[in-house]
Amino acid sequence: MPRSKLDAAARRNRILANTIVIALAVITLLPFLWFVVMSFKPADDIFAGIDGFFFTPTLENYTSLWSDRFATSMLNSFITSSVSTILALVIGTPGAYALSRATMKQERTFSLLILASRMAPPVAFAIPYFLVYRYMGLLDTRTGLILVYLTFNLALVVWLMRNFFDATPRALEEAAWIDGASLWKTFMVIVLPMSGPALVTTAILCFLYSWNDFFFALTLTRNSAMTAPVEVVNFMNYEGWEWGKIAAGGTLIMMPVLAFSLLMRKYLVAGMTAGAVKG
Repeated sequence: MPRSKLDAAARRNRILANTIVIALAVITLLPFLWFVVMSFKPADDIFAGIDGFFFTPTLENYTSLWSDRFATSMLNSFITSSVSTILALVIGTPGAYALSRATMKQERTFSLLILASRMAPPVAFAIPYFLVYRYMGLLDTRTGLILVYLTFNLALVVWLMRNFFDATPRALEEAAWIDGASLWKTFMVIVLPMSGPALVTTAILCFLYSWNDFFFALTLTRNSAMTAPVEVVNFMNYEGWEWGKIAAGGTLIMMPVLAFSLLMRKYLVAGMTAGAVKG
């Protein structure tokens, strides 16, 4: 086949592939874009049909949120998600490294036990957590939510970081041991700096789980420690659903995670592919 025809076929294939990618992106992002646009609409224009395409943007939905305790709920979400993520990484990363380098026969059993906490549905833990928290005075507290998120994020950290550590070459560690470095120093100086992309990926996933949690926040909080996803539900009441506030609240809930993911996208992609190829 002549080169010109090959180039034309390759060009058509690129155009087709780009068209498919753009179409999929539009289909995926359209609900989110519609949600964001709705947050800037006056209440009368939200269900105005075709006439609703032409409206005067307003910040009324956003300004009214801050008078409805939404700022406090956002702060609760940020504190509980950030602290639980940091604690999970601090505790789980050394545990994942130890599990990766362990040579004991019970390694598979320990791995299965760690995974079990992620396999069971959250509703299975609701009543035990509620009863224990009521006895310990942890209901409707940020500390209580942090402990819940830490419990589930630990399993996620151990499993993700262990796969990364399994794929990393051990030559540098062995060289450090020969030079007299301890196991802890080798982990801190050699292994941890190499695991930056995996740590970022794991941190984003843990933060996402904690930030988006609705079930435990609804079950274990009332007023003081209520998080943003639960606070949005308060805009759905018997008098009517306040769609403008719901859209504005949902948009604000999405923004921190979206911004953080975009800033760390390079490390996120690298962490997702870490350990995919072993050489």
